[in-house]
Amino acid sequence: MAFMLPGKELPMTDYCAFSKDHKCVKFTDYEITRHELEEADELCHGNWIEIQHL
Repeated sequence: MAFMLPGKELPMTDYCAFSKDHKCVKFTDYEITRHELEEADELCHGNWIEIQHL
């Protein structure tokens, strides 16, 4: 995953120079949110298929 700026690509990493364990809290939050959105998408798709069969 990378962020795009005009003329630049910024890779998304979990490294943080300011944290004692070098783990970026924002990256962890991003990973959790991405997982939750994937899960919600799967549930919505399943619900839509069930509704179509009614």
